[in-house]
Amino acid sequence: MNTIASLISLDKNSIVKIEKGELISYLKNGEELIHQKGNPGWGNSDTEMFPIVGPTETNNFNVVTPKGNYSQDQHGFLREMQYFTENSTEISCSLIKEYTAYTAVENSKYPKKSSARLLSWPYNFSFKKSFELTNEFLKITFEINAEKGMPFMLGYHPAFMLNGNLDEIIATQKHEVSIPKIIAEGSTAYPILNTDKISLIKKSGSNISIKTKGFNNFMLWTPVNNMLCIEPITGYPYTGEKVLSKELFNISKGVNTFEVLIQPF
Repeated sequence: MNTIASLISLDKNSIVKIEKGELISYLKNGEELIHQKGNPGWGNSDTEMFPIVGPTETNNFNVVTPKGNYSQDQHGFLREMQYFTENSTEISCSLIKEYTAYTAVENSKYPKKSSARLLSWPYNFSFKKSFELTNEFLKITFEINAEKGMPFMLGYHPAFMLNGNLDEIIATQKHEVSIPKIIAEGSTAYPILNTDKISLIKKSGSNISIKTKGFNNFMLWTPVNNMLCIEPITGYPYTGEKVLSKELFNISKGVNTFEVLIQPF
């Protein structure tokens, strides 16, 4: 995908922009909801974490699989691969990445941030990311087509714009978390587990509801006051263990689908 794709809702009040598979803008009634590249905090606006979520450095960048140990950097290597457009309309588009088992993938973090130069995985898979924009919400669907029995973790990593005053609240049915508390959690990210819905509540501008299918967990991360990553995850990896636990992994059914619905209100 070499250009920026634009989706426009039927009522013309919502505009989404996607660059090489990355959600770089979601305008609702003229208000930007997505963290902008170049602003303090993070150099991206969204990405995917796959086939693992979490750090691997303490295990020499190795992940244990039924087919042996394979080299993965933090949050997996899917982000090192290129999306190709599968189809596109005025309100939707889908993109795909395909991987052949055992293929070596260059790690962009090497050598400055990682000693692992090449990353690989012992399973074939395709990873489809689809966007659908309605008048009310943006739906993002992930479809993983892989060998049955393949272990995997999945995380979606979008970043949302904050007003910079540290007065937003993250809310679920059982929890409320402030931005300063999330900042204090540091690089391990703040866990919100066993829920499929979370809301970003603001003093001004649109609030944002995020509903998911297939994830059932979130982690929250930001080092700054103008941005917040609200990340649906299949398992929270920062358990203090050297090796990612088997209990954190899903097992492929052949085709597995996950959904994130972002709804301003």
